[in-house]
Amino acid sequence: MSHLIAFDLDGTLIDSRLDLAESANELIASHGGEPLDVDAVTGMVGDGARVLVERVRAASGLAVPVRDALAQFLSIYERRMTIHTRCYPGIEEVLASLNGRASLAVLTNKPATHTGRLLEHLGIARHFSWTIGTDGTFPRKPDPSSLLHLVEQAGATAAETVYVGDSMVDVETARRAGVRMCVVGYGFARYGQPLVLDGSELVAATPAELADRLDEFLGSRRNAT
Repeated sequence: MSHLIAFDLDGTLIDSRLDLAESANELIASHGGEPLDVDAVTGMVGDGARVLVERVRAASGLAVPVRDALAQFLSIYERRMTIHTRCYPGIEEVLASLNGRASLAVLTNKPATHTGRLLEHLGIARHFSWTIGTDGTFPRKPDPSSLLHLVEQAGATAAETVYVGDSMVDVETARRAGVRMCVVGYGFARYGQPLVLDGSELVAATPAELADRLDEFLGSRRNAT
């Protein structure tokens, strides 16, 4: 098969809002600060753990150095990451419907160690041939290097590749790599930076619509395979 479908993780495949927010608030509370609203923390997600911690520090007025705060946050999140996090309803069915029709990958600004643990915990790791996070050799999104590497690994072309995500970081990554973008509207984007689209993107408001958009991209219906 030559088609590649790469997915962002947080806000696209999984709803990790509460575990991320509670981890951030445990960090804040340990230094005597006031907790942040879950939606506020969600709006800070998408650019990797270090940027999230920098934003949390700024919003809560923490004086602890970024390096120390990041190490503490990662330790807290390692303990908390599977408490509330679940796949969005319908995502498992979307992934199953793509079996044998395209190569699948996960490309995220989350550390690959956390990503792999979550995919296994949620029972969806088997769907993906490749997983790339921020603790590997590639710079974080929106640098396109990691996505271009996945295209090469899958033996696909840019025209045969779609990146599925929920944020402007994801949109910019797809644009820089020259691949098709599918934006999901059920994820984290509504809590953070507004999406600025140019009309070329596939758009899905729900996982059910995501299945339809990916069918359109692959040029076939599920019941025709």
